[in-house]
Amino acid sequence: MRAWILRTLVALAALFGAAAPTLAAAKPIPIKVVVVTTFEIGADTGDVAGEFQPWVEGWPLKRQIKVPGIRHVARYSDDGVLAIVSDMRGRTRESVAALILSNQFDLSKAYWIVSGIAGVDPASASVGSAAWARYVVDADPIYEVDDREIPADWPYGLYSNDADRPNVKGRAEGSSAMVWTLDRDLVDWAYDLTKAVALPDNPDLVKLRAGYVKEPNAARPPFVLQGDALGAVRFWHGTHRTQWARDWVKLWTDGAGTFTMSDCEDQGILDVLDAHADSGRIDRRRVLVLRTASNYTRPPLGEPTFPRVLHDDGAKAAFEAEFLVGGVVARDLVKNWDRRALALPKVGAR
Repeated sequence: MRAWILRTLVALAALFGAAAPTLAAAKPIPIKVVVVTTFEIGADTGDVAGEFQPWVEGWPLKRQIKVPGIRHVARYSDDGVLAIVSDMRGRTRESVAALILSNQFDLSKAYWIVSGIAGVDPASASVGSAAWARYVVDADPIYEVDDREIPADWPYGLYSNDADRPNVKGRAEGSSAMVWTLDRDLVDWAYDLTKAVALPDNPDLVKLRAGYVKEPNAARPPFVLQGDALGAVRFWHGTHRTQWARDWVKLWTDGAGTFTMSDCEDQGILDVLDAHADSGRIDRRRVLVLRTASNYTRPPLGEPTFPRVLHDDGAKAAFEAEFLVGGVVARDLVKNWDRRALALPKVGAR
């Protein structure tokens, strides 16, 4: 019996020993560009598009792969572009972390394009426009007082943790960095490369802009700009809230930022990327945030906030703008990978 057990153990050792080289040969897939979208409406192809489908069909991304910890199947191409659906709000953090920690990909030199729709401040741009962010600001760590009970000299009932009134910078230690600065040269380069991209316009968007004729940027046909992103897991809308968003971005960027786009995920994505910045798995400098406007964050001047209507036409234009603008940047990165892998691009540099 002992001899039989010994022979069995030797045979098993030989079996696993033979398999070891095969397992070791499964190297991570090298990725040049990671595209993070937050939701898809239906199928990945062939129906009404959300954020993911324009990338899947437009690149195209033909290969599928399941990443543990991400609910939606990921898509990638043989030339090194990978796109995921992170899901929205809090779940985004889990998905991005799962991707970074997966051993399926080599993301060490990858550029990241956060690609999603957003609400736009009418003071900055119009529905259908696309903004490259210089700053991402977190609006989740916040104190809130019912607006019906705030002191008479307060503009609103939202203020920083560890502060005692609005528009005073507090702290969020152990919770958030509050503001993330994106590489200015990289953002300038992406904007310069895409500023002349023609974005879709149509009579429905013209009608949507009609109420904002007294606001030059809101009344313009869709265009590409630089403008900063405010992230909060809750949806919000209105004149007073838009003023709060402007003030909040100014406060946390020490006056350098301009509130342009409102979304639910950028703060979570940047927080996770920062947490892994020293791991060697990613290069935190190679991050771009592109938000496209599906709706305004407030009604036209002088009009009531309600009824608030989200327009399908605005969302459709925003979905199209994501790939029209972001795809230009991704194609340059892939085409010139011999140089982009070694150094971040700059305006005026080859």
